[in-house]
Amino acid sequence: MLRDRLIAGGIFAAGLAVLAIFALVQSGALSPATAAEDGPGPNLVLTVVGGVQGRIVIDLLPELAPKHVDRLVTLAEEGAYNGVVFHRVIDGFMAQTGDVQFGRAGGDTSRAGMGGSDLPDLPAEFSNEPFERGTVGMARSQNPDSANSQFFIMFAPAPHLNGQYTVVGRVVDGMDVVDAIKKGKAAANGAVDAPDRIGTATVQP
Repeated sequence: MLRDRLIAGGIFAAGLAVLAIFALVQSGALSPATAAEDGPGPNLVLTVVGGVQGRIVIDLLPELAPKHVDRLVTLAEEGAYNGVVFHRVIDGFMAQTGDVQFGRAGGDTSRAGMGGSDLPDLPAEFSNEPFERGTVGMARSQNPDSANSQFFIMFAPAPHLNGQYTVVGRVVDGMDVVDAIKKGKAAANGAVDAPDRIGTATVQP
């Protein structure tokens, strides 16, 4: 492993918006960093097939990681993620996918997790955005500048990842689908037999 109103009415509306964001932060639905930095960004929509069927919508955050978001968008628009398995899924931690080289269902996926795309690796775009439930990060090797195509979705907070991996988005719909993705064996570091997979990955405004 590794995204104004006019005077009187506007002031009132802005006040309500601040209160609403504060309430979301307090409830844990948004982290303070996300509340401050999230903006109108593209959504990565994954249909998941296999033992679980459903849809995951990821709000991408180009404000935090423009190069990594551009990579996900490029590969999704090329259809590169279609049919790629969730090769490493650790209960209570994260679900990893995106190996477009070795992770395609229907072939030999024994090396899934070791590959990437034909595009060059990306320089790290670390931020202060914390790894919480629903956070999407880019997988990498020990080299901080080695992220390429693989990404992972958090089941739960993982503070030890903060500032160590590039955050590219957060799940805004379909966490129930994420939770249902087939888990791997703990003894095999989360490697999954007959894994669930991405049916299609598309990008929406």
